[in-house]
Amino acid sequence: MKVGFIGIGIMGKPMSRNLLKHGYELTITDVNQAAVDELVQEGAKSAATPAEVARVSDIIITMLPNNEIVKNVILGENGIVQGAKPGTIVVDMSSVSPIVSREVAAALRERGLHLLDAPVSGGEPKAIDGTLSIMVGGDEEVFKKAEPVLAAMGKDITLVGANGCGSIAKLANQIIVNVNIAAMSEAFVLAAKTGIDVEKMYQAIRGGLAGSTVLDAKAPMVLERNFTPGGRVDINMKDLTNVMETAEQENVPLPLTSHVLNIFATLKSEGKQGLDHSGIVQYYENLAGVTVEKRK
Repeated sequence: MKVGFIGIGIMGKPMSRNLLKHGYELTITDVNQAAVDELVQEGAKSAATPAEVARVSDIIITMLPNNEIVKNVILGENGIVQGAKPGTIVVDMSSVSPIVSREVAAALRERGLHLLDAPVSGGEPKAIDGTLSIMVGGDEEVFKKAEPVLAAMGKDITLVGANGCGSIAKLANQIIVNVNIAAMSEAFVLAAKTGIDVEKMYQAIRGGLAGSTVLDAKAPMVLERNFTPGGRVDINMKDLTNVMETAEQENVPLPLTSHVLNIFATLKSEGKQGLDHSGIVQYYENLAGVTVEKRK
């Protein structure tokens, strides 16, 4: 099966590498030509536009920043639809609104094409080692055809339901992850303010009910003052904006998510949009006048 990949960023680059490692013939494109050139040296083929990628691919993966870019890359003037043959599967692994996923799926269906919305969780580390969690929305038969390709990039791959369901699952995931980071940040700032050794406190609580994958991923970053992004503030802000728009449509109040979205807005206003979302701790540090870090 010939695979196309559009979006060679923090997540897309290691995901593409894993496809190459599994022996797939891969054609790629991205606005960042340097990223494309790097993967070409590793065995990928380059195309100038999404339409060109589509012409030589049986399945096309997109990993893109937001709703509008996803729609343009798939449905736009030089988009996938301009080059894809009937039966082609488009797997959008971006984090987008379920409304957009359903809209794109309907547009592709009219052209004899298929969409799977298949956002991921696990960040850059799991993208690198090929163990991403992948939540999928779409037709079961289409999913079965695409599953071997998804297995080259992920470990836990679940068909959640029809088109849009993968995107909804990702929104739920982002609520849990980002509210978790905010709760961790509050706890760490309180501990730091009282003078406790926060690293020892983390070791004490991580094996109990407060322990989580989020805690183990983000606590060391905070303690090392390492805010190099795996998941950027602005990207997670976009995700939570999608959450709130969906919640408003469904008449679901989400007060905790709303508060974390406001924290992201504050960080962005301070020029911190490029930080990892563990940078939420800096919001609380500013309020309390303390810094959470390892003792020297």
